[in-house]
Amino acid sequence: MDDLPAEGPPAEARPADDLTAVAARLRALPPSCGPVRLVGVDGHAGSGKSTFATRLAAALDGAPVLRLDDLASHDALFDWLPRLKDQVIEAFVRGADASYAPYDWTSRRFTAPRPLPAAPVVLVEGVGAGRRGVRPYLARLFWMERGAAESWERGRRRDGPGLASFWDGWTVAETRHFATDPSRPFSDALVRERRKGYVIRPMPPTTARQDQTLTRSDRSEAPY
Repeated sequence: MDDLPAEGPPAEARPADDLTAVAARLRALPPSCGPVRLVGVDGHAGSGKSTFATRLAAALDGAPVLRLDDLASHDALFDWLPRLKDQVIEAFVRGADASYAPYDWTSRRFTAPRPLPAAPVVLVEGVGAGRRGVRPYLARLFWMERGAAESWERGRRRDGPGLASFWDGWTVAETRHFATDPSRPFSDALVRERRKGYVIRPMPPTTARQDQTLTRSDRSEAPY
């Protein structure tokens, strides 16, 4: 994170170095998917979603994290919504623990089911976590505020030249996805990574689209 700007956060932004206050606000939200407060973390590939979700889960005393990479596959980079609904959301709506079969990107097959408890807060992290078909079940949606080009370059550096061809195909698929089903305009908060921790800025209500769901209805009580 040393390449990030050193200036202080804008006055209207909220520093969240340890995410404790953010976690407390999430716990106080009404359930959104059965007994679960389902919280989405979305952004471009390489934008820092996984790290933020991991740190937020720790602040939530080990809240479960569902990585959408486990539901996608080589043949269906963005066609994982039916699996999410069948394996996770339907169980949560019933008040039951879920179980999903994670995809192995090396062997190119789905593996043995993995449990996902219907905890008070469950994080769902990945590109498209705030898509149209998921938003009705979300209590909150965070968007990682890092541009596509910068995010993809970080991802390419992380994964190395061996995955260059995969990234070439991914960037095309991601661009196509967000062009038809954007997440950022419907997010509750924008998350900017800094050298130490994060700055989280509530999304201005005027930027929301008309079909925004009720995930933003209690903004007056909790800014994000």
